[in-house]
Parts: sequence; C-alpha cells; structure tokens
Amino acid sequence: MKKRVAIIGGGVAGMQTALRLKRTGGIEPVIIEREEELGGKVRNWHVLFPTFTPAGEVLGALRSEVAAAGIEVLTGEEAEEFTDRSVKLRSERTIECDAVALCSGFTLFDATLKEEYGYGIYDNVYTSADLERMFSEGRVAMADGSAPRRIAFLHCVGSRDEKVCQRHCSKVCCITGVKQAIEMKRLFPTADVFNFYMDIRMFGPGYEELYREAQQRYNIHFVRGRISEASPMMDGRVQIKSEDTLTGRPLRMSVDMLVLLIGMRANDENGRFADKAGLTLAQSGFMQSRDLFLGNTESPRPGIFYAGAVTAPKSIGETLNEGFTAADRIAEYLGVK
Repeated sequence: MKKRVAIIGGGVAGMQTALRLKRTGGIEPVIIEREEELGGKVRNWHVLFPTFTPAGEVLGALRSEVAAAGIEVLTGEEAEEFTDRSVKLRSERTIECDAVALCSGFTLFDATLKEEYGYGIYDNVYTSADLERMFSEGRVAMADGSAPRRIAFLHCVGSRDEKVCQRHCSKVCCITGVKQAIEMKRLFPTADVFNFYMDIRMFGPGYEELYREAQQRYNIHFVRGRISEASPMMDGRVQIKSEDTLTGRPLRMSVDMLVLLIGMRANDENGRFADKAGLTLAQSGFMQSRDLFLGNTESPRPGIFYAGAVTAPKSIGETLNEGFTAADRIAEYLGVK
C-alpha cells in the first residue's frame, strides 16, 4: 500500500515537494492550499531576479507537471492544526496521512505599520508588491496617470527593524530592489532612480553582477542611508528626508514615486501550528528546523518536515531545491526508495 503525505501549502515549495514524492512511485502526496489556485506568492510576481525570467513560466511549468502527475490538490482548504499523522482542515475535514510537509511560506510585511512613510495615506507611495502588480498589468504610473521622472526605492522596510520586532534580514529585498529599479529605468529611460539602503547584500549567483549593471549600464543611484520621513507635497509628489551616511550629510529631495521594499515575516499561524504539533519557533517567528546543517528540512518532531520560506526568507531557487531535499527525507523516513 502506498504511503500518503499531506503537504500544507501549494506554492513552489509545496508543488516541488509533491512532484518529487510522486516520482518515488510509493507515495501519494496531497496538496492543501488555502487559495483557490496553486502558486503562492509567485502568482503576484512579474519577472524573477536575476535573469528576468517571467514568473509565469516557472509557475506554469510546475502547475502543468502537478496536473500531469495526477497529484491530488485541495484548493480553498486551510489547515487548522496537524500532527505527523493527520491534518485537520478549517472545514472540519481531516486528512489522514503518514507524514506532513509544512510548505506554507511567509507573509509580506504590512507597510502601514511604518507610518512615517505614509503608505496607504499619501498618493504615490507604493510597496514592492504593488509595483510588481503594476508591472504585470502593464501600467506603471503615478496616481494621476502621469509618468514618474524621479523614483526612490527604500530597502529594509519591515526587515532588520527593532521597532516593529522584525530583526531578521529578509535576504531577497536588496536584489528585488535592484531588479525593480532596472525595470523602472527600462520603462522610463530618462527618469532618475535612487535606491536608499543600509547595506547591500548580494549573496546569490548573478546578483552582484546585476547590481554592478544597474550602476554602470542604467545609471541607477545607490545612497547609503535610511529615509527617516516622507511627507506629501502640494503637487502630489513625496518629499523624503534622509542622510547620506557615507558623507555624513543630510539629504532632502522630492520624488514622484516612493517604493517601499517590504520584507518577509513569519506567518501568524506558525505559533498555533507549533503549539498543536509540538514544534519549535525560531526567534524570528519562523519555524525552527531540527538542525541548520544536516536536518534543515526536518522538524524536531519525527514525521513533520519543512520546505521553503516557512523556516526563513529564501529565494525561489533555494525554495525549489529544498522541495527536493524535503521529499527525499520524507521518502527515507517512510522507507520508500
């Protein structure tokens, strides 16, 4: 008899884990996804760093493979609690299983918590997620419909910030800011584009090269300094105050668009999951793996596994790789070769 594995979360981590498990021949995965379709956060992304590959290409390939493999998918269903042997859904249905893979990802930081930037209050203050949606819709403009001539990106909004209890680095915000700045420069070649940062963290393959290209080819300006305040102007533009910490000089400028690069935060339900299943949370609120080296896709509880950004901020490439690793660990645990 085949083993059954419940996969909580139908983003790229969940789909990759399910596909790998299905290929063993001895395991039947079932994906549980709260939204009405698979894809997670990638559904809302335009192109992916550092290659500018359309997100739809990656997502479409995974969805097609899941469908072709005949993997059971439960959309519009949310996990309320689980153990290593069952998942209770909010609909009161219970899924019996032999192991669980938690692939529920992350939550985007709520930019309204940083009131000093005026998100949701002033026109022409957007988040990186808003901008990504505008790219996908093919219409990027100021609130009045006009083209921006000066654009500022602010890094680390909701990351490395003691004031909002988000002390961790969200890891991919820097490269997202570089990618989006280049996209804006391609759309508006004569616009001035500024990136305000604490420090630039380019850890992945091709990231440093893209950062260099942003400066040398696109003339994007990088200013080391955090914006302290944003305020509206009579003409609908936004005035920002900052300090160039390399020169030690205060800086004030008006911009047509201010884009807040929002970070990843832990899901609110992580605490409930941990309490019910006997798991452990990291200080950041993300799920704590059994071991950061040899057991990074395993929980402290046998039979419960992790893949993707449920344990920490990760790129899509890292998330896909963890799907493979988690599936192999699950197969090993279940004795399926």
